[in-house]
Amino acid sequence: MKIGNHKNMDLLSRLLIAGHEDEVVRDMVISFLMAGRDTTSSALTWLFWLTTKHHEVKNEMINEITSINNGDKALEFDDLKEMKYLQACLNESMRLYPPVAWDSKHAAKDDILPDGTRVQKGNRVTYFQYGMGRMEEIWGKDRLEFKPDRWLDENGGSKSVCPYKFPVFQAGPRVCLGKEMAFTQMKYVLASVLRRFEIKPVNVDNPVFVPLLTAHMAGGFNVRIYQRGS
Repeated sequence: MKIGNHKNMDLLSRLLIAGHEDEVVRDMVISFLMAGRDTTSSALTWLFWLTTKHHEVKNEMINEITSINNGDKALEFDDLKEMKYLQACLNESMRLYPPVAWDSKHAAKDDILPDGTRVQKGNRVTYFQYGMGRMEEIWGKDRLEFKPDRWLDENGGSKSVCPYKFPVFQAGPRVCLGKEMAFTQMKYVLASVLRRFEIKPVNVDNPVFVPLLTAHMAGGFNVRIYQRGS
């Protein structure tokens, strides 16, 4: 396939020009499509719902947003990097409601897991992010509570958590390439909406978590939007 010289080439064209084999390009494109399918919107939907149930958390989020950028200027990348509490809220929301509820890997060769379990070539090993996020052995007795502070250190900075304990973005050599971009996008949306609008759910019942390819909220999140301060 011959690619012409264009100033604004799409990602697929760049991958082909880079000289990757067709099979590699195919796998990368499928990965982009699968991993990016509604994952950020799913994470945001659940966190917006949680803010309507935890007003003290929502107020803390708004305080952080306005202390960094009170709305006089557009949000910038450096602003978003400073929003540690927003990131903690996103992590805690995805712990309870991961955008991908489970994932699988196939063994390329015979191997032994850290606990001694033998895995033969071709075997599929599945890990269950939704279940792991609710295990007392991993998160303690308050595992079912929405507590963003568990992601912050005593100085209010981001606490380092082992990705194998929180594999929402996978871990090791398979860690999600779009992780930082996803956090930047989600924090931008949260900051843009929360500093301007109040969200109130139409239905007071707890929504249902639907764990399909990308987990989502059954029926979506129906809300009424009010201008903040009006």
